[in-house]
Amino acid sequence: MDSAIGTYICQTIDCSKPATLQCPTCIKMALAPAYFCDQECFKRYWPIHKTFHKKQEEQEDQKNKFKFTGPLRPGKISARLFVPDHIKKPEWYLSGQPTEEMKSKLQQVVDCKTPEDIQKMRDCAAIGRGALDAGHAAVKPGVTTDEIDKIVHKYIIDHDAYPSPLNYNGFKKSLCTSVNEVICHGIPDDRPLENGDIVNLDVSVYYKGFHIDLNETYFVGEVSESSKFLVEKAYTCLQKAIEICKPGTMYRDVGNIIEKYISENGLAVNRTYCGHGVGQLFHCAPTIPHYGKNKAPGFMKPGHTFTIEPMINQGTHQDILWTFDNWTAVTADGQRSAQFEHSILITEGGCEVLTARLPTSPPLDFKI
Repeated sequence: MDSAIGTYICQTIDCSKPATLQCPTCIKMALAPAYFCDQECFKRYWPIHKTFHKKQEEQEDQKNKFKFTGPLRPGKISARLFVPDHIKKPEWYLSGQPTEEMKSKLQQVVDCKTPEDIQKMRDCAAIGRGALDAGHAAVKPGVTTDEIDKIVHKYIIDHDAYPSPLNYNGFKKSLCTSVNEVICHGIPDDRPLENGDIVNLDVSVYYKGFHIDLNETYFVGEVSESSKFLVEKAYTCLQKAIEICKPGTMYRDVGNIIEKYISENGLAVNRTYCGHGVGQLFHCAPTIPHYGKNKAPGFMKPGHTFTIEPMINQGTHQDILWTFDNWTAVTADGQRSAQFEHSILITEGGCEVLTARLPTSPPLDFKI
């Protein structure tokens, strides 16, 4: 792998060394190669790794039998990228499990950040914005989402931060790339982006003990008028939701604002995936549904930090999961979906968009 991008991590579970040695069986089977740091590690892990080959064959069989809802098909997924030792890592870096996050009291209680916490989140958000802008600049026909993943990964680690999704519940990549009918959690792969696609890049960063989360949807080349309409409305509904964010606003009102605007425009709001608290934890309270008449409890208070990230569909609000990877959520009718996300801080006088676009951010493809 190009040293300008970085190296892969050794696939041996208890090893976190950089790796360049490829598994020859993976290559022979035309799989995305697994990497190891040296022959000893490879030999030690072989009894476990060889089961991966069978699992990949089974997964390919599942793909062939799977009833896809739209035209998109997955490509090959490359190995996990390496993160240097000096970078502070979350609990799931090696284990893949956010155990302490799930046990935290912050799953039920919304904390108010201190001024010191807020400054750390601003620092984290600056890295997240820069990483997303770097990924955006690479979007064009012929570029693979795996290449964009490498660009975003490099930007984040070059700023001494960690890409939060990496190995979170086993997720293999450093950002989510959701193309066309993918609602969220698309896995970067070797499929080249095509003229007319839309693609969402979802970046999350861990830095100084805090996480930040943001995403945007972009046009790939020339897209249809219906896709332009979808993406612009997805952007606008997020802005309308942010406008009501201030102390005393009920969290349930976010969904009421979004649903009203989207339904008036003949589109649908996905009801499965919600906004969430963000800070010391990647995901925590509050939960923020994006649809109307929801029962989300609580009021916004100064110091609360959370995401708003409505997923807007051209057709039905319903989704299904690609069961062969257990991550990729797509529209149930195969029509397209678009999303924008910001991390928000509630202030005494209103709110601060921590992940706001900058004058240097590549422009979006529609007027704002």
